[in-house]
Amino acid sequence: MATHEARTLQISIQRSWRDVYDYASIPENLPEWASGLTSALQKSGGEWLADSPAGKLRLRFAPPNELGVLDHWVITETGEEVYIPLRVVANGDNSEVTFTLFRLPGMDDEKFTADAAWVMRDLQKLKDVLEAQLIE
Repeated sequence: MATHEARTLQISIQRSWRDVYDYASIPENLPEWASGLTSALQKSGGEWLADSPAGKLRLRFAPPNELGVLDHWVITETGEEVYIPLRVVANGDNSEVTFTLFRLPGMDDEKFTADAAWVMRDLQKLKDVLEAQLIE
């Protein structure tokens, strides 16, 4: 199996790691902050189904855990499986969220950079949603 180039993207959120994990680990919350999903997720057996700009997707999520692991796997209409390592860790009373973005085979520099910018927008949206809950 080939090794892929990777970028680690990170954002700080002014909420406890547990608050971030509890929100982000609920698949139904994903469309609120992950712009790649355009519809609510529907559970189908051990997977979740969603529509995206790229077509229909199937998703699998890491089981609930006490380690802040939010990994998930996205399976495209063509059967390609994309692994998404996602973590939340405590940083004092706040948290750090890290997302590892892998360069997929055949992906050029422009697309890899665009994907990284897209992920950062989604992480910013996650931060905005969670930090806004403090005000309400």
